[in-house]
Amino acid sequence: MGRHEWSSGERRWRLTAVLGVGAAVLALVVTLLGTLPGDRGSTAGTTGDGDKVHGTPRTPPGTTAPDVGWGFTHTQYSADEGDDAATERVGRLLGGDAVPLPQNQHVMGWGAGNPEPSKGRYDFAEMDSRIDFVRRSGGTPVVTLCCAPDWMKGGRAGADRTDWSQASLETAPEPAHFADYAALAATVARRYPDVRHFIVWNEFKGFWNDREARWDYEGYTALYNLVYKALKKVDEDIMVGGPYLVMDSLDPRDAHNASTTLKGRWGAADQRVLDAFAYWNEHKAGADFVVVDGSSYTNDDEALPDEFAATDKFSAVGRWLRARTHGLPLWWAEYYVEPADAEGRRAGWSEKRRVAVQAGGLIAMVRGGASSGFYWNPERETGPRCPGCLWTPTGGAGGGRNLPMHDLLSRFAAAFPPGTAYEKVSVAADDVPNVRVLATDRTVLVVNTRDRSISARIDGKRFTMGAYEVAWLSR
Repeated sequence: MGRHEWSSGERRWRLTAVLGVGAAVLALVVTLLGTLPGDRGSTAGTTGDGDKVHGTPRTPPGTTAPDVGWGFTHTQYSADEGDDAATERVGRLLGGDAVPLPQNQHVMGWGAGNPEPSKGRYDFAEMDSRIDFVRRSGGTPVVTLCCAPDWMKGGRAGADRTDWSQASLETAPEPAHFADYAALAATVARRYPDVRHFIVWNEFKGFWNDREARWDYEGYTALYNLVYKALKKVDEDIMVGGPYLVMDSLDPRDAHNASTTLKGRWGAADQRVLDAFAYWNEHKAGADFVVVDGSSYTNDDEALPDEFAATDKFSAVGRWLRARTHGLPLWWAEYYVEPADAEGRRAGWSEKRRVAVQAGGLIAMVRGGASSGFYWNPERETGPRCPGCLWTPTGGAGGGRNLPMHDLLSRFAAAFPPGTAYEKVSVAADDVPNVRVLATDRTVLVVNTRDRSISARIDGKRFTMGAYEVAWLSR
């Protein structure tokens, strides 16, 4: 089977949400016209015992905590496939991290096939491959429960009939199949008992109320509650979180949708998103952690007032969420600091600049109260270049080698795990506009936000930093 994905990872609902829903409806109508009543399609390659434990689960250490720390999400291409030497190299790279990185995998799409092509018939071959890799590399497995098999959303059943178009994959299950999706979630939990953390759905995909031009938060919350209860029935110690909303921000002058209360130099939050979060937060059956995603820039791809200051959005949004969730751990399922091009690629910056702004974003998330986050790893199948990737593509024998983004992420995860006590650090007044700083009693992370060398006095020490340098100081 092939790997399936339709974009680089970040959504673009924006003002085209209505058009996206219309396309999805049209796709479903066309599909339904070609479907015979009761047609289950081919069951080749599927099995009826999807909840049979796969492989050799790793025993989780001690009591499961609701936060997992800083890690990454597997996308269409990852190190479970490719040249043996290259994939083994990545396994050793991740296994050598001082703190094993949590690794997130979606149950359908982003490298995983259709898990239940027909009702009660399962195909977890690609999901098994990803979970096996997480186990081999010593990571903490996390599963995002998205997306839904075609037959749950009005499409055709059958192992050979999955519609991998964007319109189809971004369609939510029909309400009549919410219980079926919850049953699938429970099957996944039984199959991989070492997966202790589940995120419910992805970015409200398909949950848009066309008539009222707002998010269908009632529908999402109904699905979430059924999935939450199903997972807790499998094991009450499983950790479940949502709502994985995209915390969009707008130009503050947007008179229709810009929040009048959650705003800053970085823009203003989309009030429709805040309303959706408030509904889920009030009506959820329960949650062990809160998870959202978003970009530092606005929906018009503006980093206000610049790419580093724009990351203050993560701090402001985080504080807003924490104030309303009574201390639940805060996760960022995705976070973006570099606007994408028309093809969804983020390759316009130098790697040095990219790593520096990412470091600034991580610092901002921590300042907003986040304890976990997942870098969307934009791996490619082959090729000599892979901007923003954690390792070089594993398609050839020379691949699977460490890249600067992995250096940042692994070191950040080791220095600032959940429960870290943060300390203030002195920064010379003249240097404040030039640097971003995060410190504990042992480590100080300093980021030069300038595209030039600077001389900075941090924690009582004067030193020179190169353009966009990320420095780690010991105390």
